[in-house]
Amino acid sequence: MPGSADREGNHWELRRAADADAPAIRKLTREAYAKWVPLIGREPKPMTADYSEALRKHRIDLLYVDGKLSALIETVAEADHLLIENVAVAPEWQRRGLGRKLLNHAERLAASLGFQETRLYTNQLFAENVQLYRKLGYRIDREEKFERGVAVHMSKRIVPSGEGGLHAAMNDERMCE
Repeated sequence: MPGSADREGNHWELRRAADADAPAIRKLTREAYAKWVPLIGREPKPMTADYSEALRKHRIDLLYVDGKLSALIETVAEADHLLIENVAVAPEWQRRGLGRKLLNHAERLAASLGFQETRLYTNQLFAENVQLYRKLGYRIDREEKFERGVAVHMSKRIVPSGEGGLHAAMNDERMCE
């Protein structure tokens, strides 16, 4: 996906974020998560994050569509897995496959780093996110109550395919792309 086009002629480019990208990351993330504020009565964690600090500690990959920042994924290499800390998609690009592309990217990244698992968490009230993650092969590992809600912790096992590509094994052993 580093530089490709889709069937509609949109040009996609994926690149790793640099320090100078922190304001654009914050802006995109705030726009992407704004829809959740009325549901949970507060700003979700990614809306309040310090992205200058995150860029020093985490990996953030930016997805541009036709030259415009449209989505991002923030990952953290933990001891035994790759944590997907944040997936943010601009409102005008939501429900068009960008989040799925970025999750696939994270799974390839995890495998390239030698990990056999990706993990993520989301607010239980973000039901459409939980549904998407389950559809993509993530399983619910646990639910954890916190001060202002319930976090749903999910994971997906990553295994190399016989063709040298990567696939993620789903709970029922079917393979997904």
